Amino acid sequence: MPIPLPRTDSSWVRPAPSRSELRADVAFAALIAVGAALSVLLYERIGIYKEVADPWVWVLGLGLCILPLAVRRRYPEAVLLLVAVGFFVCGQFGVPEILFVNIGLFCAYYTVGAWGRNRVVAFWLRLGVSIAMLAWLIISLIVTTGDPEAFPAYSRIGVFSQLAAFVAVQILTNLLYFAGAAYFGQHAWRAARTASQLDAQGRELELERRTSAAQAVALDRLGVARELHDVVAHHVSVMGIQAAAARRSLDRDPALASEALAVVEESAHTAVTELRGLVRTLRSPDEDDAASTVGVAQFAELAEASRRAGTPTELIVIGEPRPLPMLVDVALYRVVQEALTNVRKHAGSGASCTVRLRFAADAVEVEVTDDGIRQTLPGSRTAGSQLGLRGMRERVGAVGGTLQSGRREQGGFLVRARVPSGSPRRSTHDPRAARR
Repeated sequence: MPIPLPRTDSSWVRPAPSRSELRADVAFAALIAVGAALSVLLYERIGIYKEVADPWVWVLGLGLCILPLAVRRRYPEAVLLLVAVGFFVCGQFGVPEILFVNIGLFCAYYTVGAWGRNRVVAFWLRLGVSIAMLAWLIISLIVTTGDPEAFPAYSRIGVFSQLAAFVAVQILTNLLYFAGAAYFGQHAWRAARTASQLDAQGRELELERRTSAAQAVALDRLGVARELHDVVAHHVSVMGIQAAAARRSLDRDPALASEALAVVEESAHTAVTELRGLVRTLRSPDEDDAASTVGVAQFAELAEASRRAGTPTELIVIGEPRPLPMLVDVALYRVVQEALTNVRKHAGSGASCTVRLRFAADAVEVEVTDDGIRQTLPGSRTAGSQLGLRGMRERVGAVGGTLQSGRREQGGFLVRARVPSGSPRRSTHDPRAARR
């Protein structure tokens, strides 16, 4: 029999039928029952059966063939066995009905292939029913053709007589009958499995899309928090230091106090400008990022601002400056900005600072060192919220670089960021402007 071999490695199980499908099965069985009742009366009236079974055999045979179809998708294996028994009763004992019992057996056979939960059981059950039915057919043909008075209209003369042709047609018809039911049932099961897999993939893609969207929002919030931290920490620390210096020198040195207040004013103006640019970028994401206006070309401005804030700062550029990718440019600027802020906050009075910008053949590197004496490390639990060094490390890591930080053997603190050279989008910043 051309029944597809079972796939024991498949773990998919077809879900149970829905209520609407169960209601459709009941309606289908009722329709077949009405058709079978009408058909048996017509066949009995035609009189093609010489010996007709008693009415109770009619009810038994047709009931087994038709009524189980009402639950064929819920219990497909049991339904096939009952329908097969009913088909045998109708055919063996002379129930005058041919059409609807064949329809019932075909539907039951098809349903096992389409809805059977255990594919191994479904395969062997269909194969067993097919063999049993064909064996019954062959035995019946042998017994019938052995009677010389049977089929008087068919000639028995010749190797391939009319009777032999009739037997061959009966066997071929039954082979095609069971093969078709097996094929269409297996095809329906595979189609349902494919639809289920596509539906599961669709749900996974939707979940992945939602997860990606949530991650994108989280990354955006992290980026905004990092920008806010850089802007606020840098400028507010400068304002705090200069305000304290102005307060202490207001009486004895009004000129120095005025200079300190001018630095406070400038830092406040710069902070407001950067914050407005950040807010404008958030409101209009299609516009150029406001952060892209800063880079290594502004190192001289950072050093000058640090000097005005009271920390002697020297900028040294080593190597031939070259354009840098925009993200690298901004990341290095923020690293230096945060490092200088930490120097003012933690290095103590009288500390000096050096900023080195190195353009190597395979990388670009910035280094911020100071000679101050720290009581605690910047970013430690006692020194702050740990956002400074963590933010620098995240920024540099995001562009493929590394960050080193720690105490120096000769005193002070060091922050070094190194980013390998690559070929991303270039910035419009000109680092040559950073030379002193």
